[in-house]
Formats: sequence, C-alpha cells, structure tokens
Amino acid sequence: MDFPVVRSRGGYVHPSGPTPTGTLDLSVIDRLPVLRCDARTLHVFRHGHKAAEVIKEAVSKALVPYYPLAGCLINSSQGELQIECPGEGLWFVEASANCTLEAVKYFDDAASIRYDLLLPDHPPEAKDPLVQMQITQFACDGFVIGLTFCHSICDGLGAAQFLNAVGEIARGAEHLSVLPVWLRNFLTPPQPATSAKPTLPPPMPNYKLEHANVDILLDQINQLKQDFQESTGQHCSAFEIVAASMWSRRTRAISLDRDAQVTLVFFANCRQILNPPLAQGFYGNCFFPVTVRASSEMLKKASIVEVVKLIKDGKARLQDEFGKWSRGECLDGVGDPFAPPLTYTTLFISEWGRLGFNEIDYGWGHPVHVVPVQGSSIIPVGIVGLLPSPMKGIRLMTWCVEQAHLLPFLHQMNELSPTSSQKLKYSPLPDTASNNQ
Repeated sequence: MDFPVVRSRGGYVHPSGPTPTGTLDLSVIDRLPVLRCDARTLHVFRHGHKAAEVIKEAVSKALVPYYPLAGCLINSSQGELQIECPGEGLWFVEASANCTLEAVKYFDDAASIRYDLLLPDHPPEAKDPLVQMQITQFACDGFVIGLTFCHSICDGLGAAQFLNAVGEIARGAEHLSVLPVWLRNFLTPPQPATSAKPTLPPPMPNYKLEHANVDILLDQINQLKQDFQESTGQHCSAFEIVAASMWSRRTRAISLDRDAQVTLVFFANCRQILNPPLAQGFYGNCFFPVTVRASSEMLKKASIVEVVKLIKDGKARLQDEFGKWSRGECLDGVGDPFAPPLTYTTLFISEWGRLGFNEIDYGWGHPVHVVPVQGSSIIPVGIVGLLPSPMKGIRLMTWCVEQAHLLPFLHQMNELSPTSSQKLKYSPLPDTASNNQ
C-alpha cells in the first residue's frame, strides 16, 4: 500500500551533557569484516502523541552514558577499526504520514511496507553515524521508528539495551536499570593457526532468493515442543523447533542430490560462557556461529525430533569451539567460522524474538510489530521473530529459496502441523533487498 510521507530536515541529536572525547578500541569480534554493515529495523507502535519530541529528548540524555554511539568509525594507523568520539551525535529525522496505521494494518503484511519511506535518509556528510533514526508520526497518533544501527558497535542484544535505556528515560526514569559497560578487551586477538592455508575467495552466487513470511501459531509450537519432550525426556526451545523445521523442510524443497551436504548456521550469545562472564550492561558484539552439518538424504528423512537433537549437539560444542577460535586454533572441518561459504546449501537462521526489541516502551506500551528489513538476496536466511501483537506465535521472515523452489518450500512449511485446525500463513514479499544484513 502506498502512502505519502513528509520528512523534516534531518539533524544530529547531541548528548545532553559533557562526554569523553578521543578514540576507543573495538573488540576482536566488533572488528570482523562481516560486521561492517548496518542492521535495519522498523518498530511499529499503536500510540505515541508527539513521539518524536519525547524520544528525541530521551535519546539526547541516553547518549551521555552511551556516548560511544554518538561517534563514528575510523581506522587506526595500524589499520584497526576504532570509534572516534567527538560527541557529534545520532542522526535523527522526523516525518509524518497522513494515513492511520490501521489503514496499513500496522504493517502486518510485509508486502505493503515502503521501507524507503520509513527508514532515515542518509546524512549529507561523508562520515556515517553509528545510529540513524527516523520517527514517522501517523494520523492516528501511532508512530514507526525506522532504525539503522552499525553492527560493528552493537549486536542485537546491545542495540535493544540502548533502546530500552531510551525508553526508560522517556518514561521519566532518573536512573537506568542497567548501566552500559564498554569492556571491549574481553578477548585477545587470536593468532592465526599455523596449519591454515590462505585461499582465494569463492565466486559470488548467481542465484536470486525470493522473500516470504511464514506465520507459525503458538499452539503448533507448543505441540512440537511437547512431542520432543515425550520422545526424549528433554526440553527444547521454540527457536530449536523452528530452526529444525525450516532447515529440514527447505532441504526437501530444493531437491538436492542425496549425498549433498547441507549446513545450518546460527549465532549464539557468548556473554555467559566467558570466564568470567561479561558484566550485565555489556552492549558490544559477543556471539559465535554454531555450525551444524548433515547429508541431504539424512535431513530429508529425519523427524523434527532428530533434527532438534542435531541442533542441540551443535550448541553443546559452542564453548569448546569458541575457546579454540579465541586461541587461534583450527576447528574441525571449518575454515573461518565467521565466514562460511555463501552457497545455496548453507542456511543462516537468526533469532530476533528474544533480543528485547518487543519489550521496549517509550511511554505508550510495547510495539505492535518489529520488522527486520530484508538483507542480501544471495544469502539464504530465516529470521525467527514474533507475530504482531496481540497474536501469539512465531513469524519466520525468510529469503532462502529461488523462485522455482518457493512454492515447494511453502508447501512443506504448511505441512508442519497437519493436525492443526489453522494452517500456516505466509505472504510473499517484494524484492527490496540491499547489501545490508
């Protein structure tokens, strides 16, 4: 659905008080080339009178303790990524739309979203701000925050922590419930393993992935979790159920040779497996890829219970593999774990429902809907989020199959719970891919 948006002139929101200046070193993980990208999201709120005014003031106050977010990326004389802290601020754009959020169904249908209208336009300066925000006020007094966040300074948990701090200040808090912790020296740079041999980068894939949403209701998730518990005597998470279902059913849909190897990659939070664990309030990047492999034939025949077991086995190796990587040791069968091959047989899955974005409150309640903006059209991805409020369940946003495999994949996902009284919902999306992830 098309709708007009009128933007005001953008400008920087500066910290409301004095902040340290100079440069800050980033962590080993922050500096990974794969994180030199922006994460973009839309946050849809049902109510919020003069939201831009309230949130702008709260952002200014939050940037005092979170002053590194008011800086920019630079390269040191040794070529290492750093943060320069001139206190310049966050790029902020105010906008308005002359329709109601109800008229666009609160962007429940991702095909109706004009991302280019709801995300902030780029500042005219050459340097890229680490955080960019646009607040679009709708005629109903609801609003949408379009957020662009530099991945090199925060992971999803860190970005949600900052937004929660803004929310607390907007609601009148004088002190934050969680104080930010910088601590980017928690790992020493790993030394390259002596057995590792340099290789040429593989050619970029030439396929184009199609976008679709798949909605899985809570009763379906709970039934599959119960099946796993009855079969194994163990508990499993909703993410493990959805990841196992998507991986196995996508494998059936894309018709690979029986001996072809398929790979699942997801990123696990490592804050608590460090010794000592990172302090509460740490908002940098601290995650590690969990890689699970199987033959196409095995995965096609396996039950969801069996695939969940594979995923759990992969998670059980996390601490050991993260430790080996941090010491510069080679991992079995893995080159650079942060740069797995970009092939059609590798599926990336990311969990968004537990990052904290859905619990943020600027004074008018939690968001109705949080929408990650689609990324590359050549990296097979599934993002496990939450259904728009008040519905309960999982929204799986995907760009993971070519056109020829889209309907077989959706048919496979629709058979996830054949005894359910309500089938899975899905909606194909337009091609709005960019180079950002």
